[in-house]
Amino acid sequence: MHPWNRIWPIAAAAALALGACAKKAPAVKYESQAEQEYAAGVDALDSRDFPDAQKILERVRTKYPYSKFGALAELRLADLRYEQGKFIEAADAYQGFVKIHPSNPQVDYAAYRAAMSRWADAPTEFFLFPPVHERDLAQIAKAADGLASFVEKFPGSRYAPDAREKLAKARGILAERDWYAFEFYKKREKWQGAAFRLEKLMQDYPGSAREPEALWQLADMYLKLTERFKAQRTLQTLIVKYPTSAQRGNAEKLLVDLRTRPEHPELWKTPW
Repeated sequence: MHPWNRIWPIAAAAALALGACAKKAPAVKYESQAEQEYAAGVDALDSRDFPDAQKILERVRTKYPYSKFGALAELRLADLRYEQGKFIEAADAYQGFVKIHPSNPQVDYAAYRAAMSRWADAPTEFFLFPPVHERDLAQIAKAADGLASFVEKFPGSRYAPDAREKLAKARGILAERDWYAFEFYKKREKWQGAAFRLEKLMQDYPGSAREPEALWQLADMYLKLTERFKAQRTLQTLIVKYPTSAQRGNAEKLLVDLRTRPEHPELWKTPW
């Protein structure tokens, strides 16, 4: 065999190896530069130098779209809006990240912060000023929806305990609106309307602080509507679900009474 025939395969392999190294080196440099610029943006954000942080992070996002730091820059830009108090913009940015990067390791953080942005924008303080029925609760409803969705999708997340706590508060506030409507109808002896508002309260805001009393009142509404079976079932739910409720004793007595007293409406009078 001619010597060139032996040398050619070796030279070709060496050329391929050099080509691979040449390709690998720019890739490593690309990622390293992305990381350095991203770190600078995070430092500016931590220092609350918002103009500089936005400039750097925007550059990382657009300059390094194929690096993991490009995606992280998107998330930090959402954090920046949150820190600036631009909660609606932040919520949209976090939701956009969840949609575009569903497999990112920080997707649970983004989903959590999207809900928390709605919560931060909602009027949750000074609960009685003005009364709940006079307030716009749209943002609280959106926060509750986001928190419920987060807890369902990421039950094991380290952010889940706080999300559950905020969800309970949001549902409690929203439940007060239906409770107010229930009292409005009850005072006017509109039993059907009162029962509907209680049913809605428990369906939409399960586990709210109003639920035990709502079950007790709903049993009363059913009796006034001569729906004896529904009243019994509601009392049973109250006893089983809330064994420490202040109304448990009354519910047990009434349930026994319902099982022994006549069923005809004209013979039944509620004891309150």
